[in-house]
Amino acid sequence: MAAPVGATSMTWHEELATLVGDTGIRYSTGDPIDNNHHLNPNGELHGVKTDGYFGYEEEKRAEEPWMDQIKGFAESTAEMMRELGRGCWDIARQSVQGAEESEFVKKMRGPLSEAAEKLSFLNEYLPEDKEPAQAWPVVISVFLIALLVLNIGSTSNEAPTVEAPRKMYIAPPSATRIQLPDGRHIAYLQQGVPPELARFNMIMPHSFLSSRLAGIPGMSPTLLEEFGVQLVTYDLPGFGESDPHPERNLNTSALDMLHLANSLRISEKFWVVGYSGGAIHAWAAARYIPDNLAGVAMFAPMVNPYDLSMNKEERRKTWEKWSAGRKFMYTLARKFPSLLSFYYRRSFLSGTQGQLEKWLYLSLTKKDKLLLEEPVFMEFWEKDVAESVRQGDAKPFIEESVIQVSDWGFTLSDIQVQKQKDGSGFISLLKSLFSPAEKEWTGFLGPIHVWQGMDDTVVPPSMTEFVRRVVPGATVHTLHGEGHFSYFCFCDKCHRQIFSTLFGIPQGPLTIEQEIAETTAELTEETAIPEEMTTEATAIENSTEQE
Repeated sequence: MAAPVGATSMTWHEELATLVGDTGIRYSTGDPIDNNHHLNPNGELHGVKTDGYFGYEEEKRAEEPWMDQIKGFAESTAEMMRELGRGCWDIARQSVQGAEESEFVKKMRGPLSEAAEKLSFLNEYLPEDKEPAQAWPVVISVFLIALLVLNIGSTSNEAPTVEAPRKMYIAPPSATRIQLPDGRHIAYLQQGVPPELARFNMIMPHSFLSSRLAGIPGMSPTLLEEFGVQLVTYDLPGFGESDPHPERNLNTSALDMLHLANSLRISEKFWVVGYSGGAIHAWAAARYIPDNLAGVAMFAPMVNPYDLSMNKEERRKTWEKWSAGRKFMYTLARKFPSLLSFYYRRSFLSGTQGQLEKWLYLSLTKKDKLLLEEPVFMEFWEKDVAESVRQGDAKPFIEESVIQVSDWGFTLSDIQVQKQKDGSGFISLLKSLFSPAEKEWTGFLGPIHVWQGMDDTVVPPSMTEFVRRVVPGATVHTLHGEGHFSYFCFCDKCHRQIFSTLFGIPQGPLTIEQEIAETTAELTEETAIPEEMTTEATAIENSTEQE
C-alpha cells in the first residue's frame, strides 16, 4: 500500500525499533549516526562496534561474578514470569467478561468470591506495591514452572550406573571342630605359636555378624610369635560351623569357652579378649569362670544399654549417639524379637553382599569410613560375614540380639565385689563392735584393660565410663581421634602397643627345655603333699615314738 501524501516513510530498521523499544542494538546503513554518542578520533562510536549492518554495545567492564549472574538471571526470570502472569490474567478476565451471561460463570461466581474472601489474608505476604489480582497468577505460575524444571532436571540427567548386588560366596566347610560335653560341636581357629610353646594363650569370642575368621583383623603372625602368643577364636553357637545351642545364655557361653580351653589342653590360665558385641561373652567369662582367667582385654566393649546400674547421664550419652534405625532394632530385640527375622532375611541373610553400616544402622566417623573402603578390609569383611551366615538361620542372630539387651543374669558391678571379711569367734565379734568391719574384694581380681576410641559412635565412650565406674579395677586406655574400627583393625603399630601393654617385653615362644621344666614343676605341685598333711603325719609319728 502506498504511503499517505506528506507522510514521512520509515525504514524497516526504524519500524522494528518502534516495536521493540531501545534494546541497545543499533543498525547502520553507513550513514552518520547521531544517537547522542561521541565519536572517537577514528570516526567510530565509543562503545559501539559496526560490522556490516549489525552493531552492538560493548561495555568495557570486568566479567560479572557468578553470584551476580545468578541473581540477574533470577530477576530476569521473575520479570518474565510476572509479564506472563499478567497476560494470562488478562486473557482469563476478558474471557469471563465476554461470557458474563453464561451459566458456568453464574454458578461459579459465588463460590469463587467466597474462596477469594477466605484466602484474602494471604495478600499480606505480597509486596505493598503489587496488585493481588496480578501478583498471585505470577506466584502460582512460577511455582508450577519451578516444579516442572526440577522434574525435568531430575529425569533428564543420565541415571547413575547401579552395580548389581554381588552374590555372597560361602566357601566349603573347612573348620576344625571339637565335641563339647553336651554333644554339640564347636568350630575354632588357632593362630600364632603352637600350644605347647605358648607363653600366653588368648581366647576370643566374636561380635555380632562375625565368625572365628575375624579374630584381631590384620594381626601379624610375626607379632604373635614375637610375644609367644597363641590366639584361639571360635564360632558362637549357630554361627559359622558351630552347632546351635537350644537354650543358650551368657552362662553357657562362659562354659563353652572353658570346655574349649580344656579340649585344647590349655593348662594355665588364659586371657579373654572382647571386641564390640563380643565383649558381652568376655564379661560373662570374668563373671562365671574368674579362676580360669589370667586377664581381660576389651576393645570398645559393648554393655547392656538397659543395665539398671547406668545412671541417666550415661544412658543419655549412649543413646544419643545411635541412629534412629539402630534404636528401633534394639527396641524390637527387647519387645518383639520375632520381627527381627523379617529384617535379617532381607539384609545379611539375603544371599547378597551389602554394606556393614547400612545392615547394622551404624553411624561411623570419617576415619572408620575410610578404613571400611580399603580393599583389604572389604575382602576380610566379606569372607567373615559369609562364614557367619553359613547356616542361613536367623535364630542365632535373634538370640544374640536378645541376649545383648536382656537381663544378663549379672551386672558389671558383680565382676568385682567388695564384701565384708568373714570372721568367727569372740575376738572377731569384739573387733566388729569397736572398729569398722574389714572388707575384701571378690570376683575376678586379675588385670582388666579397656581400650576406647573417643570418637566411637558404635560403642560410645559413655559405655566405657560406665565400666570405669562400676569395675574399679579396670584400666581404661582412651584413644583420642580413633573410632570403632580404626585402632583395632589393620593397624600393626596399634597391635604392638596392645601386646606390649598386656605382656611387657617380647620374649618369643617357650623353648623345649622351658616347656619340660614348667611341666615338671606343675606335676610336682600336683603330686606334692600338702603342708597340713605333712605336719599332721609328723605329729602322729612323734606320738608313736613317745609311746
